[in-house]
Amino acid sequence: MKALSHLKYAMPFVALALVAPLPASAASAVRVYITNSAGDSIHVIDPATQKVVQEIKNFPGAHALDFSPDGTKVFVTNEETSTLDVLDRKTGKLIKKIELSGHPNLVAVTKKGDRAVVAIARGKGGLDIVDLATLTLKKTIPTNGGRLHDVYITPDNKYVVGGSIPSKTFYVFDLEKEQLAWAMPVDLGVRCMAIETNPDGSTKRVFSQMSTLNGFSVIDVAQQKEETRVKLPDVPQTFDHGGYRTNEPSHGIGITPDNKTLWITSIPNNAAYAYTLPELKLIGKVDLPSEKLAGHAAPLSAVANWVTFTPDGKQMYVSNSGLRSVSVVDTVAMKVTKVISVGEVPKRNSTLVIPDDAGHATKRAPGKQAAR
Repeated sequence: MKALSHLKYAMPFVALALVAPLPASAASAVRVYITNSAGDSIHVIDPATQKVVQEIKNFPGAHALDFSPDGTKVFVTNEETSTLDVLDRKTGKLIKKIELSGHPNLVAVTKKGDRAVVAIARGKGGLDIVDLATLTLKKTIPTNGGRLHDVYITPDNKYVVGGSIPSKTFYVFDLEKEQLAWAMPVDLGVRCMAIETNPDGSTKRVFSQMSTLNGFSVIDVAQQKEETRVKLPDVPQTFDHGGYRTNEPSHGIGITPDNKTLWITSIPNNAAYAYTLPELKLIGKVDLPSEKLAGHAAPLSAVANWVTFTPDGKQMYVSNSGLRSVSVVDTVAMKVTKVISVGEVPKRNSTLVIPDDAGHATKRAPGKQAAR
């Protein structure tokens, strides 16, 4: 399933250094990947030990990532070079930089592994389709000037959903026809999303975070309309987040692999909230780490961003962009159990299940984001 959990060279690319090599005989090993938006590295966490086991260094511009179905490749959108960078998963070495039509944001790979879709976030925008057999840009689907922030492939692999912040539009693309299916204007910028499915695997609703909304929008895909909006609870005192996050107070959202719980983060509330599906009943809140500094009346927020889950849904990983760390959340006990140090301003994250030695197919745990 999809994780719930981006040409020109700006500088030479240098392969990674391993903190610890991945064990060759690991059966169905799980790894959580985190990109550091203000740094030059990608961190990889082993949920079994809650430790960083791999670090891809000398990689500025890494934004979002996804994986090939067989778990051999990692695809990373690079904001420095406007490319989709293809990495060998075991070694972290660069295989190829694929030139894109513009500055990228999120990437998502099809279940078959034949294509990747990339959100183009600047210029004319659009959705880039990358042929993963030839590792070349196949085409760009125009969005009439709508610069895409995030894009996600629906679990049934039929559509791509995405949103634009400046054009305030929710988009749905037909993945088979590789064309825009429909678009829905709204009154706020469209940001991170999570996808709820029907029992047959088709898309039911999309939950989208919106600019300036400390909460999320509920979009009925079949009806092609916004169903409602949910505002997160008010808190006695909001956390200090530097002010520049006012336009994106909520920037991390994901659905557990069992499709029963929606999790969403809040920067000013410095917390993650859990809602039941399909009822959208609030069932829990997890307070995230904070920091108290002299001269600040309120504690500094962790600046929670994307979320991703382990395949069993019992652990959620939240990127703490303001604290150079990742919070590990026990989704059953609803508490933070560990905080893991990573790089500068971590944001996007995603979960990979590596095939065992028998070559079983890779699974990607939902949760992105997201975050995404």
